[in-house]
Amino acid sequence: MTTIETVLNKHDNGLGFFTCNHQNQIWKGSLDCVSFEKSAIKDKLLTSDKPCYIIKISGKIGATNDGYLAPADHSSSGQAELLISLPPLRLQQLGDPSFLAAYGVKYAYMTGAMAGGIASEEMVIALGKEKILSSFGAGGLLPERLESAINTIQQALPNGPYAFNLIHSPNEPAIERRAVDLYLKYGVRIVEASAFLDLTPNIVYYRVAGLRLNAANQIDIRNKVIAKVSRREVATKFLQPAPERILKELLEQGLITELQANLARQVPMADDITVEADSGGHTDNRPLVCLLPSIIALRDEIQAQYNYSVPIRIGVAGGIGTPEAALAGFMMGAAYIMTGSINQSCVESGACEHTKKLLAQAEMADMIMAPAADMFEMGVKLQVLKRGTMFPMRAQKLYELYRTYDSIEQIPAAEKDKLEKQIFRKSLAEVWEGAAAYLSQKNPEKLGKAVNNPKLKMAVIFRWYLGLSSRWSSTGEKGREVDYQIWCGPAMGGFNDWVRGSYLSEPNQRHVVDVADQIMKGTAFLYRTHSLKMQGLQMPAYYSQYQPIPSTLEK
Repeated sequence: MTTIETVLNKHDNGLGFFTCNHQNQIWKGSLDCVSFEKSAIKDKLLTSDKPCYIIKISGKIGATNDGYLAPADHSSSGQAELLISLPPLRLQQLGDPSFLAAYGVKYAYMTGAMAGGIASEEMVIALGKEKILSSFGAGGLLPERLESAINTIQQALPNGPYAFNLIHSPNEPAIERRAVDLYLKYGVRIVEASAFLDLTPNIVYYRVAGLRLNAANQIDIRNKVIAKVSRREVATKFLQPAPERILKELLEQGLITELQANLARQVPMADDITVEADSGGHTDNRPLVCLLPSIIALRDEIQAQYNYSVPIRIGVAGGIGTPEAALAGFMMGAAYIMTGSINQSCVESGACEHTKKLLAQAEMADMIMAPAADMFEMGVKLQVLKRGTMFPMRAQKLYELYRTYDSIEQIPAAEKDKLEKQIFRKSLAEVWEGAAAYLSQKNPEKLGKAVNNPKLKMAVIFRWYLGLSSRWSSTGEKGREVDYQIWCGPAMGGFNDWVRGSYLSEPNQRHVVDVADQIMKGTAFLYRTHSLKMQGLQMPAYYSQYQPIPSTLEK
């Protein structure tokens, strides 16, 4: 028979307790369900869906998920004193429950779009089947490719959840419009709007075209918008109703009805705002701890002004790659978290195997800003991986040449020779021929302008490299590995540090659903350990370390 003395004398678990508050309660139950050994105590903490009792018996501290509490009986000795009592914490309790209800998902967790189909059909479907929202990376895809993705995803997930990206294309508004037309045609009900500097008729058209009154005479918002922003001025536009001038324009074109225009004046442009901190791809490199509170305060201010029936939720993205980062976002008030870069290294991503291996080796300092293909002329940059690729340096060289000269002909012969041999690996004339053929299908209007504008023609030639380099990273173009453009943020390095030594260290073991589960489970665990610390439990670092545990090994 196990005695209290036998158990207590056997283990030194390193736990201590300091507080002025006394529970004045005792714990009752079988000693067999109380753990005093370090690994067993940690197992109790990991069981977040059960209550956790920290008790003290004969001067020793232990943990249990079982038993019950009773008032202290000061006339008796040898009682198990209750130090801390924590309620169960289900993963569904993290974040805003209205996010779960609005999208029919099990977590306040979603994966963001990565252009060029890197956030692939396989990724969206795998997550959707487990009731986790994922956004397909539609940016940069031709209409036929996007239409195919819509059909594939809708066939696999007829009832969702899934989302599609609508990326702002200031230099090519027709591309943005074609995407909207496809979303409306096929009834895509959730769009993740990203890279917007201002509201465009296209995003307003998508939003307003889905407005109607339901049987209870309430506004039914069928086309939901999750807007990814990193600036207050852009957030303001999505937090407010659609601009009157755009509504008038859409009315004149017969694209929306008078009723829809009236309803649009009563609802915000977005259901959710994702505050994007230091992310991969397009980013302003904003610090999360400054940006998120600012946008939440802005939301509260605008909510007080408009009194929307359903307040806009504020989520967070950029730098979310570990349970610690996820917990920070939730504790700062995020309604949901969004991951991005880390999913690119997973089995389901549209990146090639070589790219996934580079990502799995990345450290936090391995990122750099480089010129973006879609906004090259404006000098816009995006965050990419610099380890294992020459793309950032070569892209920057192209932008410097673009700024310095007004045409290809003005570039010195020696520089042109380097371009043709090192970067393009073909003559500039051949590059122009290929770029012109592409534009003739995708944007004939821009091709016409480039023919008569030497500066624009130079930009088109340079964008040939910038555009193809990201595609090479997806298709695994042999011989072009040093030119791979890999969008990536520091979250990738943080994730690699976290999973090092675990089963997730190898990219062929990384599955997006598993990664989501591990981050959410780790977040709940860390919330529990921090709660214990806040209530006076002193414990070694061991108890606060969460390592990914394969589901087959979980107890």
